[in-house]
Amino acid sequence: MQIILYDAHRLSKKPLGTASRQISVFWQSLKPKSGQILQWSGGSLLILSSLILLISFGPIAIQEISYRVFQRPLASSEKSFFKMPSSENQTRQVAEEAAEYGVPTDFSIVIPKISAKARIIPNVNPADENAYKTALKQGVAHAAGTKFPGNKGIIYLFAHSTNSPVNISRYNAVFYLLKELHQDDQIIVFFAGQKYVYQVTERLVTAADDTQWLTKQEKEERLVLQTCWPPGTSQKRLLVIAKPV
Repeated sequence: MQIILYDAHRLSKKPLGTASRQISVFWQSLKPKSGQILQWSGGSLLILSSLILLISFGPIAIQEISYRVFQRPLASSEKSFFKMPSSENQTRQVAEEAAEYGVPTDFSIVIPKISAKARIIPNVNPADENAYKTALKQGVAHAAGTKFPGNKGIIYLFAHSTNSPVNISRYNAVFYLLKELHQDDQIIVFFAGQKYVYQVTERLVTAADDTQWLTKQEKEERLVLQTCWPPGTSQKRLLVIAKPV
């Protein structure tokens, strides 16, 4: 009788069958290589950075693109250039015009050139952060202690007061494009059922803590619009000053 001895060492090195070899290759392919890990990490960081920039500066970009490419100035008729005296018929005309712009006649602002329009929240304390943040979510704020349209002195309106780009999207974007206003551009304010028209006389950039325009005494009526400058920061203030037509 012939006795056959098996070499266990040789058996352990026997080539894998076709199916076993395919399974082994498959599992090896699932293991990420160091280069792939770096690529995935870099791609994730790029996507995350893009999202942060979009959230932070998206509202500004949208306003700029809309103004440069898509936006047309709000149409205004000849009657926009004079102030109507108080009468039932003319009050009705003012109401109709305000309705065309989509704003109320109790207190609102329209800037045709930059297609800006919003309700104005009266008597907002500019030193009370909670108060003006609440107001800015609803529209433009009228600084408490300043005048109302039709009276001598300064009417002070402000919007987009935020200390961080991340907060931009929380507040309205009505005044983002004030920088596009120049001398003689028109601003319309509806107040107490009447319409008041102003023309820009100057604009200036001032320090963030400059409050002289809030307390300044003027013998003539002046409208002052304020926003943060540069947009999305609290470094300085951009002021647009206008006089009644």
